[in-house]
Amino acid sequence: MSRIGKLPIAIPDGVQVSIDDRNVKVKGPKGELSHRIPTQISAVLEDGHLVVARANESRQSRALHGLNRSLIANMVEGVVSGFDRTLEIVGVGYRAELKGSNLTLTLGYSHPVIFQAPPDVDLEVTDGNRITVRGIDKQLVGQVAAVIRSFKKPEPYKGKGIRYHDEQVRRKAGKTGAA
Repeated sequence: MSRIGKLPIAIPDGVQVSIDDRNVKVKGPKGELSHRIPTQISAVLEDGHLVVARANESRQSRALHGLNRSLIANMVEGVVSGFDRTLEIVGVGYRAELKGSNLTLTLGYSHPVIFQAPPDVDLEVTDGNRITVRGIDKQLVGQVAAVIRSFKKPEPYKGKGIRYHDEQVRRKAGKTGAA
């Protein structure tokens, strides 16, 4: 039995969960999310908890069991409190600026990089070098943060680039002078 998949998902007050055929819809104070579960997996509401079960013991069913339980639990957490991911820009002259829903990044290229945020994600820029990505969908927040980071990944010699707030960049020693 999957250690993660067998855990029931507690449904907090103010959150409504509905299961229509294979679609699980979660509605809460911050918004609404839906997820289509595969045919091998079933979801049942039982006295304030959502229980995810699998039909058989095949390898694919076992893999999908824990995955779908985690995805639904993230949906419940997202509509209640939301998710955020913080990025830091390190480098002289590197900065970010928010114009409407467009994020303009100056990263040492010959042109500014302009990123259009998806409608379900909020971007916030503080101090010109810290970007916060917020939303109710954990997958979408992580994907947007990864796309922004990919514009200028941190390099190992000076550490310049865009990094996650909690990321440790392994630094390399540069060339040594001729003796």
